[in-house]
Amino acid sequence: MKRVVFCDFDGTITALETFAGMLKEFAPQLSAQLMPQMYARKLTLRQGVRQILESIPSALYPEIIRYAQSKPVRPGLVELLDFLDNHHVPFILVSGGLRGMVETVLSRAGTGGESLLERVAAIYAVEVDTTGELLQVNSAFEGDTELVAKVQVMAQYPADEQIAIGDSITDLNMALRAPVVFARDRLLDYLNEYHKPYYPWNDFFDVRQQLSQMWQG
Repeated sequence: MKRVVFCDFDGTITALETFAGMLKEFAPQLSAQLMPQMYARKLTLRQGVRQILESIPSALYPEIIRYAQSKPVRPGLVELLDFLDNHHVPFILVSGGLRGMVETVLSRAGTGGESLLERVAAIYAVEVDTTGELLQVNSAFEGDTELVAKVQVMAQYPADEQIAIGDSITDLNMALRAPVVFARDRLLDYLNEYHKPYYPWNDFFDVRQQLSQMWQG
């Protein structure tokens, strides 16, 4: 494979932090306690997100999905996907959030409200079991610090050029590994600490424009 793009979901594809917002909505006290620790890297995402999710009653899962339905998508996603298709570059969605929420947003994320699920080459995200009283987390790519270890997912797609797009602490390991990184919001500060080069971006039109310039060269 010549090139592959790995993209975060929460706060990256969505214009708002949909998964983080859901945790604050459905587990406010535990989120208020643990999320600052995760952002400060005093508590791993694997520990903190699991603890918060597994405190939420399974009966609330339909409400969690409804919570995601109205969340806006960052502009330019369809145009970026068109651009990548023209260059035969797969778009891999890697999320530390819930797969059900990802699929709900993508199912109406097109410019005309059409589904983008089939436009994405693969989705890697957290699965939940709702058969018990509380949600139970399942992840095929659970790692040392992450419920979805994005570097493990990247290893499934060896390529001459791996590109990462993200916005926060959940994308740090992925961004440190990828040769080409598009960063915004909190991820900028984390990468500055590591002196890791990146391209700042506001929407997916910025990503498309920069990739177009790079690949023309």
